[in-house]
Amino acid sequence: MIPAPFSFVRADSTDEALDALVEYGEEAKLIAGGHSLLPLMKLRLATPSVLVDVNDIDGLADSWVDGDEIVVGGLARHCEIAGSSTILEHIPLLSAAASTVGDPQVRHRGTLAGSLAHGDPASDLPAAVLALGATIVARSERGSRTIAATDFFLGFLETALGPDEMITEVRFPSSAGAGWAFEKFNRRAQDWAIVGVAAVGGTRPGVALVNMAPTPLRATSVEAALLGGASSADAAQLADADTDPSSDRNASAGFRRHLARVLVRRALEDVAARAPSSD
Repeated sequence: MIPAPFSFVRADSTDEALDALVEYGEEAKLIAGGHSLLPLMKLRLATPSVLVDVNDIDGLADSWVDGDEIVVGGLARHCEIAGSSTILEHIPLLSAAASTVGDPQVRHRGTLAGSLAHGDPASDLPAAVLALGATIVARSERGSRTIAATDFFLGFLETALGPDEMITEVRFPSSAGAGWAFEKFNRRAQDWAIVGVAAVGGTRPGVALVNMAPTPLRATSVEAALLGGASSADAAQLADADTDPSSDRNASAGFRRHLARVLVRRALEDVAARAPSSD
């Protein structure tokens, strides 16, 4: 299908992008990779009258260490996240999740901010961001504010991001040395996950699920069981607690619940295998 007519604005700085969002209001949408927005526009599920291209903004694709946190720019491409030595050292779970997104074309154009702002429960990176306990930094003409990842995803394709805000960076606590795992089950490598799991160990284990509810979500029952000393196998039996998986042509809700328990067990076993030895 063909999208509805729209105008195109190229922003050369964050300020220019924010000015455009204020000028055009809710009729404007930011675009970088476009892999989420353009399909919606072709189906006319989204009909913005103005697209604001942010690809030429300098500095928003960098990653660096800031004290105890690792900062990843909102415009970091999936392929850059997957190959960054800083991310590989400090938050390898994010690198692993980014390396599995779609196909090479998607990974070379899609961005971290775009994936989070879209809020698709079937996306890989939101689950990794949740499991890692990240904080999302949103900027508008009023200034910057931080949003905990656990407070960011509100409903199906709905986030806490305002119509005049853009994600400039995401801040992660370092998980260097902790065990981690990313598991997902799909029919083909480039397909959306039928179910996926992002997990990280340490003193505060994090486990999050892909495609098990209308929003990306943490497996809080699994996390609580692990903190209480449960084994990986026992904790994994709680993987589908507090979830609301859908049934579609790819899988029934019951099959998704089964997959969640299987994949969480595998992920937790991988986390334990990657954890540093106590010897």
